[in-house]
Amino acid sequence: MHFRPARNWMNDPNGLVFHDGRYRLYFQYNPEGATHGFMSWGHASSTDLVRWEEHPVAIRYTEEHEIFSGSVVLDEPDTSGLGAPEKSPLVAVFTLADQVGRHQAQGIASSLDGGLTWRLYDGNPVLDRGSADFRDPKVFRYSGPAGAYWVMVAVEAVERRVLLYRSDDLKTWTYLSDYGPRGATGGVWECPDLFPLAVDGDPSEVRWVLLISLNPGGIAGGSGTQYVIGSFDGVRFTPDEPMPPAVPLEACDWVDHGRDCYAGVTFSGLPDDERILIAWMSNWDYAGRLPVDAETPQRGAMTLARRLTLVRTEGRVRLRQEPIGPQTTTIAELADVRAGAPSTLIEELSERCRIELSVRLDGADGFALDLGGAAILDYSADSGSLRLDRRPAAGAMPDGFGSIEEVRLGARERVELVIWLDRDSIEVFASGGTCTITDLLPERDGAGASIAGRGGSVLIERFVVGAVSATEVKGRTA
Repeated sequence: MHFRPARNWMNDPNGLVFHDGRYRLYFQYNPEGATHGFMSWGHASSTDLVRWEEHPVAIRYTEEHEIFSGSVVLDEPDTSGLGAPEKSPLVAVFTLADQVGRHQAQGIASSLDGGLTWRLYDGNPVLDRGSADFRDPKVFRYSGPAGAYWVMVAVEAVERRVLLYRSDDLKTWTYLSDYGPRGATGGVWECPDLFPLAVDGDPSEVRWVLLISLNPGGIAGGSGTQYVIGSFDGVRFTPDEPMPPAVPLEACDWVDHGRDCYAGVTFSGLPDDERILIAWMSNWDYAGRLPVDAETPQRGAMTLARRLTLVRTEGRVRLRQEPIGPQTTTIAELADVRAGAPSTLIEELSERCRIELSVRLDGADGFALDLGGAAILDYSADSGSLRLDRRPAAGAMPDGFGSIEEVRLGARERVELVIWLDRDSIEVFASGGTCTITDLLPERDGAGASIAGRGGSVLIERFVVGAVSATEVKGRTA
């Protein structure tokens, strides 16, 4: 249900691109083992964002450089000159991380076979600031009053600054402006993205969304990703609600309030109204200490793909996420069931499933949904907050794994949740997808789900479990 390579270490998604009918997912990958190192670009592709086929390593580390995060664009007009007659190249833009000294600069590579094989550009690096922490370029094509050109969004990570550059050919870059430090600044900034979205689908009201991942300093501890909504005029990003250099984490907007949704970026090659994000489902606090299978050692997975939109709610514009998951078969369905004391909703949950839950409080103080002891989702009417507690089953996991995550939904008479459960993760979408929590879990043992009202009984208006069949998560090919 979630992509992970067959073996070895994986972290940040890179080079997400839709091209020739396939979604291509590149990612930080260690071809030598299940620990972080020897960073290269792994590669997988899909026609539906659900079933993934793993391919050979796309861009491998060299004796001089590791290949850090970046992006891929289709250079349709062949501005780079890296194409062939009647063949536009895919161009990857990434960070060359010096293997010997602390130095990071941006390089490019080109592909003429749809992204399967890549040729490093002889003139690398194409952008060098003489910095040890200049990384993670996200490139897109911009068209405005000054014409059409490429824009790169990258970071000076330790300085907590997003840097914008422009280019006519993907080889020569000119500085435009910078943003930050503002908002959440408790860790280094990484993996920026910048893209337009229409508010409530209205093309006359387009805002720009800036994603900034940081580690540590996330809202749930360790890794996290904030987002800022504003405008972009081709030179400078201007936030709608300017923030000072440092604010309480609760004052920022977050892509996810869980511990395990980091470095998310979006696909190029899709229309602006089809903006899709994938993130790394882990946290640097413990990613390198997660248990692995001795025979097929592997660490790292991706979140479900998520379709992004902007919606106006409670007087503000916010990011909404709609998960893209596999087809399911309904195995349990309940409606209009009252629960005060703990009540069993299903005796056994499938290893991979989708849960829809609608609860009306009817004057109760809240409710607690127990997902087989692997996680407890608790809503409090007093605080208006939804909490996810994964401590009960965290005994076999690394120190620091047990945690409680919290997202404020506001006062609700009715709480509606969509929950995707995999054998070792949970993704919760609340308030129509404007509030999300993503957490890894210890592998579940197949126990069921129960619910209890607090301070009175609650009415379960709808509870539906859809199981994911084995054919929906077919085996990967290496």
